[in-house]
Amino acid sequence: MAACVATSPAFAQTSTAATSPGGNSADQAQGQDASGVSISIDAATAVVTASSGYHLKATISNGTSAALPEGTVTLSTNIFYGFVSRTDIQQWAQGEAPIPTPDQLGQAHVSALAPGASAAVSIDVPANQDRLKAMVNWGPKPLLLDYGDASGTQAQSTSFLTRSQDGLNTADTPAMGLTVAMPLTGSWQLDDNATSILLAGTGDEAAKITPDNAVSLRGGTKLPHDTGQLLAQHPMLQAVADPTYLRSLSLPPKSAGIMQSGYFDITGYAAEDDPQAYTDSGVDTAAWNADAATAQLRDALGDQSASQPAYAWQGAGRWTMQALDQAKRQGFSTVIASSGFDDADAATVHTGKYVVPTDDGEVTVLAAQRELSSLAHGHMSNAHAHGESSAAGRIARFMAQSAFYQMEQPYTARDLLVCFSASAPAADSSALMGAIEQASWLSLTSLDALSAAEPYASGDDAASMVPSDSGISQQKMKALDDTLGTLRGTRADASRFAASILAPENSAPANSNAPSASDEGSPQALAQQDANTNTSQGSAKWMSSVIAVHDRLALHALSGSASVRELMVAGAQSLAAKLLGGVTITPTERVTVVSETASMPVTISNSHPYPVRVRISSLTDSMEIVTTRFSDVDVPAHGSTQTTFTIRVSTSGSATAHLTLLDRAGGQFSAPQSTPIISTLQISDMSGFVFIAIAIALGLLGLWRQFHRKKDPDE
Repeated sequence: MAACVATSPAFAQTSTAATSPGGNSADQAQGQDASGVSISIDAATAVVTASSGYHLKATISNGTSAALPEGTVTLSTNIFYGFVSRTDIQQWAQGEAPIPTPDQLGQAHVSALAPGASAAVSIDVPANQDRLKAMVNWGPKPLLLDYGDASGTQAQSTSFLTRSQDGLNTADTPAMGLTVAMPLTGSWQLDDNATSILLAGTGDEAAKITPDNAVSLRGGTKLPHDTGQLLAQHPMLQAVADPTYLRSLSLPPKSAGIMQSGYFDITGYAAEDDPQAYTDSGVDTAAWNADAATAQLRDALGDQSASQPAYAWQGAGRWTMQALDQAKRQGFSTVIASSGFDDADAATVHTGKYVVPTDDGEVTVLAAQRELSSLAHGHMSNAHAHGESSAAGRIARFMAQSAFYQMEQPYTARDLLVCFSASAPAADSSALMGAIEQASWLSLTSLDALSAAEPYASGDDAASMVPSDSGISQQKMKALDDTLGTLRGTRADASRFAASILAPENSAPANSNAPSASDEGSPQALAQQDANTNTSQGSAKWMSSVIAVHDRLALHALSGSASVRELMVAGAQSLAAKLLGGVTITPTERVTVVSETASMPVTISNSHPYPVRVRISSLTDSMEIVTTRFSDVDVPAHGSTQTTFTIRVSTSGSATAHLTLLDRAGGQFSAPQSTPIISTLQISDMSGFVFIAIAIALGLLGLWRQFHRKKDPDE
């Protein structure tokens, strides 16, 4: 659902399901009041100032099977109420706190509603309205939206109204520091056209294919317009960029730091605890360390002296001690914990910085504040907090919650971290940033400032707060195992093609008239050696490019994004299939045999730019009709070679020859083919006449004996 800042102050637009105070039924859990009528808050002012007034848009929907008469929506608050605890504010969000709201801000007429019909309403409260003017204390206030009609039907929705300090006669207190960070990365795809060019040929076009353009960004090389606007309109938003993303953009945006290459999931790597599985998949530690990230940043900016702070961004799991140690070993002295690291036992909120000792040295953990970051991630604080099921509702809760935190300890210096998710809609992020920028109780700070702040805990105290397990579910760990297994297979296919299918270097073709050993030193032999050397060097370089593309796919497949993982695994499978599938069998359509032996021609084609040496296996499904078992052939680049199998038959009938391609180690690859064989064996040669003559002679001898034998007296 989209959200945007429409006016100043923040006015977030979205749609949200309604709730009823105190309601816990199944219908209410789905956002519908027990009456069958729902209230959807589509837009609401997030921060109320002396001049802003309050503006709200809502939709009333009739989910019953009966028509509803005309009704009224009433918006009310309690201008003198102050939330006294976190439990208090949470219970109101869930519609469970019996807080009176006697101060009416406005009303709207609702037309009669047929079953399933909806009506949109707006309530605009001017800044000089008596109730708003009488609000003399800043902070979060309970907000109730109540619907009722003449039939007695009623529905309610709870939210928050947060008054800023603007225009109020209250003591000024220091603003609470807030650092808002977002991962800047993209969604990737395998470029089928680039892959085809790379696999098909030599020349200028193929030479230009690199992992950077073969594994391309979905949507092109330009920063998405809404993301560009988000960064331009909110310069204090701290973007931590995937350097491979920056390098793929034609004009990289400004960022506050860089993360590990490919948004690689370090927490998942630590939880898997099998480095060899990653290496076999094509991703070793050199692919995602801090040095690699810096090198890619410099390539992206075209400045070999460029440098930015490097932050390891959290993946699918929590930052365990093993994960922190792994990050430090890879050159990341600071990590960002977007969830799962905040001290849940703390009485009040605190600076989100911990300094943790690991086996490889100290690691600074910048930990996101739990409740605020969860809301920023697009999550409701509770399944029954229906007012938070939209961006507008979550922003209203965010502003109320942050104001409550500041009021808990107004004179304590703190710097909280809030993290957006990589998949957060830019419009929602912009709406929240706009509200934060207008909040007088918040002061936006940078990651540099947070990194330099006094840590909340360090040494053994910080170590004791490190999560003991990754928190990755069994289902997600199985998905990771499956991904690694698939990538190991596709990487092995590419390596097998290089080692056992490409023609070996400096070797004479299996079916050619190459110069013999006695011709060594002859011009022909020397020319052949040079050609073999050049071909070997070219094929090795070509295969290195193909494997590099695979390994880039694998790097992104092992990122913190499940959706990217799925696309990249499919890309690696496609690449391996095209590589092995470039060598194919073209069998004879059908062979008819009229004698004891015959020939079966088979053509092997190679679409790749370098020769291959393979073995063809032929096996029939008959004992009376058989073929030669194997044939070894060399197939030139972009060419084909025909080989012949001998068919031997001992009777009339039919069979099928099953043809498969084998590499030089005996492993099958490419698609198998088959050739039908029809035997119509006829006796038409000299040996046949001999057999006939013998048969006639034996027949005549039998007749002669029958007529000339001596009869028994009893006959």
